[in-house]
Amino acid sequence: MKTGTRVTSVVLAIVAMAAVACSSPPKPRVPLALKPPVSQQVSQVNLQGIQDYQNRRFDQAKEHFQQVVGAAPTSAEGHYNLGLTLLALGDSARAREHFIEAANLAPGDKVIWDSPALRQYGTPDSTIPKKQIDQNYSNQRPTFGGGPR
Repeated sequence: MKTGTRVTSVVLAIVAMAAVACSSPPKPRVPLALKPPVSQQVSQVNLQGIQDYQNRRFDQAKEHFQQVVGAAPTSAEGHYNLGLTLLALGDSARAREHFIEAANLAPGDKVIWDSPALRQYGTPDSTIPKKQIDQNYSNQRPTFGGGPR
């Protein structure tokens, strides 16, 4: 092996190791505690759902988080937790709905908006329909008589 090739391969190996060392580990997908104002009873049901989720009892967690969303429909954390559980159960279409609802209920919430679970669906803003462009629009100045120059 030539010296130049050996040096290049060593440099590439060092760069690859540095990239691996500097990359942050993926954020875990964990259910969230509810923020006030929610009743103590709803918070307790959410905690039971979190325990079930962490113990990989996703069907029980889903039931608990559905109760939370039913009792506190404006709870972003409840929708987020239900979305996580639905995703774990393989129902990505319904999970997406709850992730988007969570993001809409908590604008600017870094935990929800930066979640890897939500990120795979794009940003919540991407669900807003785009404005149609007028096909008759032109950026050229009008001329006398309206004809081409």
